[in-house]
Amino acid sequence: MTQLCDIGFIGLGVMGKNLVMNLVDHGYTVAAFDLDQEKIDGVLAQDQQERGDKAARVVGCNTLETLLASTKQPHLIILSVPAGKPVDIVSENLLKAGMTADAVVVDTGNTLWTDTVERTAKYEGQFTLFSTAVSGGEVGARFGPALMPSGDAAQWERLAPVWEAIAAKVDPDTGKPLESYVPGQPVTEGEPCAAYIGPAGAGHYVKMVHNGIEYADMQQICEAYQVMREVAGMSCDEIGDVFEEWNKGPLNSYLIEISADILKQKDAETGKPVVDVIKDTAGQKGTGLWTAISSLEVGSPNPSIAQSVFARALSSMKTERVAASQVLKGPQVASLSVAEKEELISQLHDALYCSKLCVYAQGFHLMKLAGEQQGWDLDFASIAKIFRAGCIIRAIFLQSITKAFEADSDLDNLLVAPFFVEQIEERQQNWRKSIAQSVMNGIPTPVFSASLAYYDTYRNAVVPANLLQAQRDFFGAHTFERLDKPAGEFYHIEWSQPERQQVRIK
Repeated sequence: MTQLCDIGFIGLGVMGKNLVMNLVDHGYTVAAFDLDQEKIDGVLAQDQQERGDKAARVVGCNTLETLLASTKQPHLIILSVPAGKPVDIVSENLLKAGMTADAVVVDTGNTLWTDTVERTAKYEGQFTLFSTAVSGGEVGARFGPALMPSGDAAQWERLAPVWEAIAAKVDPDTGKPLESYVPGQPVTEGEPCAAYIGPAGAGHYVKMVHNGIEYADMQQICEAYQVMREVAGMSCDEIGDVFEEWNKGPLNSYLIEISADILKQKDAETGKPVVDVIKDTAGQKGTGLWTAISSLEVGSPNPSIAQSVFARALSSMKTERVAASQVLKGPQVASLSVAEKEELISQLHDALYCSKLCVYAQGFHLMKLAGEQQGWDLDFASIAKIFRAGCIIRAIFLQSITKAFEADSDLDNLLVAPFFVEQIEERQQNWRKSIAQSVMNGIPTPVFSASLAYYDTYRNAVVPANLLQAQRDFFGAHTFERLDKPAGEFYHIEWSQPERQQVRIK
C-alpha cells in the first residue's frame, strides 16, 4: 500500500482487531499499531486471508511515529485500549510522536464517563478527544456494533460516515436486526445503530446505563430459569425449549436467544448440562455498580439494577451460602401438576415482560435526570434505536420503546406511555402471582420483586413518606411541607413539648 491510510488504529486486542476488520470491510484503509508484534502480525494475516488477491487494507506499524506518518492528515486515530491510565499514556505518546492539534483521537474503551469529561478538557488545544462507547462484544465489533459517540459536535460530522458504515443495521419498520456474518459482505442497507449522543461524557454515560440494564435483564432471565428449575422441576432442555418459544414473541431478544442455546449445551466431560458444572458465582466489571451509584447521586430510583448488582455480590459469597444452607431453612417446595406447571410458565413470561419494562423505565429515567443535570439534550428515541441491534440488550421490545419516545419526546417515564400502560394492565396479575409463588416456595426473585415494588410505588399518589418525614422532623428538626399549604413552605413541630407547637420555618 503506497497511499496514506484513512485511519490510524491503536490497540489490536479482541475488540480492536475486529473493529479494524470491520472498518476495512467498509472500504477504509487502516494503519494499525500495538505494543505486541504478534497482534500486529495477526491482524495483517487476517487481512491477507480475507482480502484474497486484492490490495492490502491494513498497514502494520511498529511505532507511533510510523502510524502518524502512514495516516492522512488531519489525523483520525481510534484507540481500543483499556480504560483509565492507558488512554492517557497513549495520548501523551502520540503528542510526543508529533501528533498535531487538528488531530482527532477517539476513545472506544469502556471508560467511566466522568473520566471522559476530565480528559477532554485536559487535552483541549493539543488535540480533540472524542469518545465512542462500543457495545456488542467480539462479534458486534467485527460485523456491526452499537455505537454511542459523544464529544465535539463538529467532529461528529467527520466521524458520522465511518461509524454509520460499521455500525449494526436494523429494518426501520420492524426494528429487527439486518445481519451478515460473512467477512467482506457487510450489511449496507437499513438504519445504523449509531447516532450522536451529546457533549463529552454523554456517550459513555448512556453506555454505562446500557450495561446497568444488561445486568438487570440477565438477572431476571436467571430468576425465571431458577423458578422453572426448582418450583416446576423442569430440566435444562425443557427450560431451553420455553426460552426458544418466548423468543418468538414480545420477549424476542439476544439474551433470551443465547440463554436457550446455553441451556441445551452439554458438557463434553460429564454429559451434564454445561450450566450444571459452572460454579454459581458471577463476576462484574463495574458498569452495573457505576449505574447504581449514579442513580443514587442523581436521585433517580433504580432498585432493579441495584438488586442485580447485589445478586452478583451475593453469588460471590459461595462459601458463606453453602454454610448457611445447612442451618437456614426455607419452605418445602410444592410439587406442581402439568396444568399448574403450564400456568406458572405463562405467569413467568408475563413477569419477565413487565419486569423488563420497569428495568428500561428506570434506565431511561436515570438518563433523563442525568441529562438535565449535565445539560445534555438527549434524544431517547434515537438512543432506543441504537440499542435495537449490535449490543447485548438488543431486543424487539426496543422498537416499542422507540415509538413511545417518538410519540412523546418529553415522556417522563416509559410506564405512562399508553402502549405500556395497556401491556402491564394485561399482564400484571400473572406478574404478581409468579412472585407470590416464588416467595411461598423460598425462591429469590430480587429483580422481579424490585421491579414490581417500583411499579407499585410509582403508581401510588400517596406513599408513607409523610410518616417518614415526621420521623425526621421529630429526631432531627428536618422540617416538612403541608398538603394544605403552598409548596415551598416548611414547618417544624416541637415534638417534645406537650402542646406540640408547630412553627413555620422560612
